[in-house]
Amino acid sequence: MKHRVSRKQPNSKMCLVCGLKNPHGLFTSFYELENGELVGLFTARDEHQSYPGRLHGGITTALLDETIGRAIRIRYGDEIWGVTVEFTTRFQKPIPLNTQLRVVGRITKVEGRLFEGTGEILLPDGEIAANGGGKYLKLPLNKIADFDVSAQEWRVVPLPGDVTEISLR
Repeated sequence: MKHRVSRKQPNSKMCLVCGLKNPHGLFTSFYELENGELVGLFTARDEHQSYPGRLHGGITTALLDETIGRAIRIRYGDEIWGVTVEFTTRFQKPIPLNTQLRVVGRITKVEGRLFEGTGEILLPDGEIAANGGGKYLKLPLNKIADFDVSAQEWRVVPLPGDVTEISLR
C-alpha cells in the first residue's frame, strides 16, 4: 500500500544517520507520511557491514532509534526533540548492503515529558528485517546540545531521489 508524503524532514551535516557531509554516514532522507508515520530511505554501504554483505547490528539500532526519535517532530515540529532513555532491538533477518531500504517509526504513547515509539526496517519485498521500540525524553534542542542550526546545516535539502509516495508493506 502506498502512503502519501506530507513533508520531508531536515538533514544535518555530520549525523551518522542523516548527515549529508559525513563520509561514513548513511545519508538517510526522512519523510513524514499522512498516516502519522515517519519513513527513512537509506542504502547501507560496505563500510557499514558486520558480517560480509550484512548491516552491522549497532547501525541497525541507530537507524531505528533515530527514526522513532524523529517521529515526535510530526506532532511538535522543531520545538521538541527526543532523547533516548531506553531502546530494544529485535533482529529477524539479515539486512543487505548496497540496497535501498526503508526504516519506519511511529509514536505509540505520549505522557508528560516522555514518549514511546516503535519501528521496523523493511526489506525491498516488505518483510521486516528488524524491529525495535524505545522510550524517549521530550526536550527542546537548547537543553540537549549546543546546536548551531546554521553551522550544522540543519535544513531540508531537495535531492534527486525525493519521493511523494512510499510503499511500506
